[in-house]
Amino acid sequence: MAATPRYDLYYWPTIQGRGEFVRLVFEDAGVAYRDMARLPETEGGGRGAILRMLAGAPRGTPPFAPPVLNVGDLWLAQTALICRHIAAPCGLLPANETARLHAEQLMITIMDMVVEAHDVHHPLAKSMYYEEQQAEARRRAAVFHAERLPKLMDYFERALAANDSGGPWLVGESASYADLALFQLIAGLGHAFPRALAAQAGTAPRVMALHGAVAERPGVRAYLASPRRLPFNEHGIFRHYPELDLPPAT
Repeated sequence: MAATPRYDLYYWPTIQGRGEFVRLVFEDAGVAYRDMARLPETEGGGRGAILRMLAGAPRGTPPFAPPVLNVGDLWLAQTALICRHIAAPCGLLPANETARLHAEQLMITIMDMVVEAHDVHHPLAKSMYYEEQQAEARRRAAVFHAERLPKLMDYFERALAANDSGGPWLVGESASYADLALFQLIAGLGHAFPRALAAQAGTAPRVMALHGAVAERPGVRAYLASPRRLPFNEHGIFRHYPELDLPPAT
């Protein structure tokens, strides 16, 4: 019998960030993994674990930035690629090649929207504080709410409607890693822009139903209720600055 592989995830220890998309795949399936930077420093953890990994140039193509997954001799970076790789052992990879390609297409689109959500509060540079680009962020937020968020919700609503399997999922009859990713994207948008998302929810009932269905999956539900699920905060991708949300209804 083949040994169970050990999965080591390297991501920043105080934020959900892009690492959360990977964690959700493992947690949904109940597959054990080590969140390396959340281990005590005495066990080789903390931020130092990430810095040592990046400085050590793991075998093969070097990673650019976390998240990074180590499985035996294999080192992988890029969120979408990591999730695609672990989807099969986690039971979240569609059964045929066409469906797998479609899931990957959707996953990459979700990652594109993660960047757009981040760039609302940091439209000029990641190296600058939010307060240094607040005026530009307000302009970016107005465009995001008027154009990008409605387009996002409409696209995924159409993608869900195109899946005629009868279930709430994006591809086929079973959940895939792309469904977990869309759940996390909607959860993050709900934290960052609660009024803007609420304004779109009525036009995207399938998207909101998928979000609810993922939240009720046993592994995800247990994870969301556990201390392993860090709360959103104003240091990650999805940040709640009230001035960047839609104004309150009058």
